[in-house]
Amino acid sequence: MEQFSIVAFWFATVLYAAATVLYGYWFLSRRRVFSWYATFLTGAGFLCHTLSVYSRSRATQGTLLDGPNTLILLAWALVLVYFAMEHAIKIKVYGTALVPVSLILMIVAQLLVAAGRGGAAVSPLVENWKVGIHVALITFANAGYFIGAVASLAYVVQERQLKGHKTSVLFRRLPPLGAIDTIARRAIAFAFPAYTGGLILGVFRAFETDPPGWWADPRVVLAGLVWLVFGLYLFLRYGGRSSARATALIALGGAVVVLALAVVARSVPAGFHIFGV
Repeated sequence: MEQFSIVAFWFATVLYAAATVLYGYWFLSRRRVFSWYATFLTGAGFLCHTLSVYSRSRATQGTLLDGPNTLILLAWALVLVYFAMEHAIKIKVYGTALVPVSLILMIVAQLLVAAGRGGAAVSPLVENWKVGIHVALITFANAGYFIGAVASLAYVVQERQLKGHKTSVLFRRLPPLGAIDTIARRAIAFAFPAYTGGLILGVFRAFETDPPGWWADPRVVLAGLVWLVFGLYLFLRYGGRSSARATALIALGGAVVVLALAVVARSVPAGFHIFGV
């Protein structure tokens, strides 16, 4: 099963790479045939990706939470959430950005394995159903946050071009500002309750096991900051208390904190949230 997982992983990586190229051609030419093939290859890559995750979990008698595997799981969740968003909103342009992000996560994961950063011992804390659901909710929420951040970045870029009365290929290919803002709001509105549920389960598990100083764990502190930033985004956006541009910048800041959290969890040897150090 381990060998099959590796083969499926590389098939998924190659298919995502081919889809990335085709999404780029579609973005520049707007020829629908490129979009169809890009979506097909992404779906085939996702199937191989799923088989790889499943077979690896079977081989290790559970899903490892070392550094490389958490990146692989995030890439998987990102593609799944992207397909759900595309089906709901009928806008394909975000595949041009999100599939390459998943591809990069897969490549970085493999580089970590090659550098000997994989295979870290799994903490006993993950051997519990609450922690399994906690990890799944946080992973899907992070995927939603990244989709919202990509949309927010597109909003800021397009609004700047409109204010500067400039046109470019990027400007002509992006959806209207209203559609971009809708995707950002819906992605973050989907992610925030999942993230909240994940944090609550994590806190319950921390109370049960009571590791010393869990509340001061760098990952716990940063996770709380992520929750506050995106909670502020939703409060301002749906409360009409701030402009779409200002909240887009908040979403980008929240995505930066999510990335910082991922780096800290995998590089700072402190606390009990340590993966792949």
